[in-house]
Amino acid sequence: MTDHPIRLLLADDHPVVRAGLRAVLETEPGLTVVAEAATAEDAVARAAQGDIDVVLMDLQFGKGMGGAEATAQITARPGAPRVLIVTTYDSDADTLPAIEAGATGYLLKDAPPEDLASAVRTAFTGRTTLAPAVADRLMNRLRAPATNLTRRETEVLSLVAEGLSNQTIGQRLHLTEGTVKSHLARIYAKLGTDSRTAAVATATDLGLIRR
Repeated sequence: MTDHPIRLLLADDHPVVRAGLRAVLETEPGLTVVAEAATAEDAVARAAQGDIDVVLMDLQFGKGMGGAEATAQITARPGAPRVLIVTTYDSDADTLPAIEAGATGYLLKDAPPEDLASAVRTAFTGRTTLAPAVADRLMNRLRAPATNLTRRETEVLSLVAEGLSNQTIGQRLHLTEGTVKSHLARIYAKLGTDSRTAAVATATDLGLIRR
């Protein structure tokens, strides 16, 4: 294992959540919380100081950088700490970017305290812990790739769900309006739908985009 406690950084924009995580983890032998960060930017900077073993990272931080981007920046450095996502979001739109960014594990905030501590220890050794709902969704994606949306298609449809026009979506994602329409055509084909509303409803039901 290690001759020192596993040193943790808690990255969440809600003080109550950080306090709750600290209360759970500080009672566990071999774990110590050495720092907290209220923004993703602060988490990246603090993780770079070299005295953190595992970062517990939320995905949504109000304004500014998100948790997936912070995870990518943290894990890109040599000798980086492990990143364990701890969030309320379990849609593909959330889980896939975080896992692609290099997260070692993905837990939901309603996980029992013993699962949280176990996941931290597992992440420290470089092995993966996934919340059951997330693991099920990833398995379903492997079994039924026909309905899988690419990361870009997920981004496009998530913005459609927000009510944005093709032109606005193009501006937001730096795509031409024609490219947005092409993405939508492929989305309709994959989901077996023929309208924006139906595609959003179907993708939401499948857990491909967040409600």
